[in-house]
Amino acid sequence: MSSRHLVDAEIVPLIDIFAEMAFTPEALSALREAPMTAPTPPDDRVRHECVTVPGPAGAADIDLHILTPVNAKGPLPLIYHIHGGGYIVGKASEMVLRHQGLVAELGCALASVEYRLAPETPFPGAIEDCYAGLAWMFEHAAERGIDKERVGVMGESAGGGFAAALALLARDRGEYRLAFQHLVYPMLDDRTGTLSEPHPYVGEYVWTASSNRFGWSALLGREPGGDDVSPYAAPARATDLTGLPPAFIYTGALDLFLEEDLDYARRLARAGVPVEFHLFPGAFHGFEMAAESHLAKEASRLSLSALRRFMRL
Repeated sequence: MSSRHLVDAEIVPLIDIFAEMAFTPEALSALREAPMTAPTPPDDRVRHECVTVPGPAGAADIDLHILTPVNAKGPLPLIYHIHGGGYIVGKASEMVLRHQGLVAELGCALASVEYRLAPETPFPGAIEDCYAGLAWMFEHAAERGIDKERVGVMGESAGGGFAAALALLARDRGEYRLAFQHLVYPMLDDRTGTLSEPHPYVGEYVWTASSNRFGWSALLGREPGGDDVSPYAAPARATDLTGLPPAFIYTGALDLFLEEDLDYARRLARAGVPVEFHLFPGAFHGFEMAAESHLAKEASRLSLSALRRFMRL
């Protein structure tokens, strides 16, 4: 059943923009070559540095793109950002300049990790890259002017899934304590799209059930929905959500991830984790790309408000 009649009028133009996008093995090379965002000019209020740091044991070094306000004073809170792309596409180097305004407005630091992509690197390669980058930021916090008590994770889509997984991994390893997890329509559950009775109105646009199966198959190295999938790959598989950092989550009512995100928020709350959840009617995956829409503006306002509270700004 078509969901077009439910789409908010201001984001309808995005449907045609993304109509030709297909996440398939055959299209993967072309998708990776295409820029994820429009070019963003440097912001003279923000300093951008790329630092190469040790990767996981036995793996290659990784890059961290670090943004800091030029006139920063005192230890800064840090947003540790993980980019999206269905686990198969995307580059931190292309996304990081989009965060200049965020860093300038909040007066915080932001580090975005260049993790390895699937299917060339299946689980657990990428999440271990993310952990290695987080470890480096904690271990070099003093020299980088970072307040270790105000470090949290943020990500969108697959990056939101990795951010949630990293929160679980950090809790379980007990080496670093995170202050928050900021999850934008996170990709949390490999079982989504594999059910015999799928939701009739979600996942028609931008990120579909078939795209989801491809992304999860690439990450897991096998078909999604089976037994023994690690919660560090699919956070929705975690049976214990206690002791996780406070969470902010939003998603769209037409997003494929609607039900997995709703359920994760519910389970976090039942586990005693403070959680703020927002559901945007008429919104599909990536709706903020219609930057002047009321949906995008409200999502930005709520997101900034949550980050200010999390980082005590």
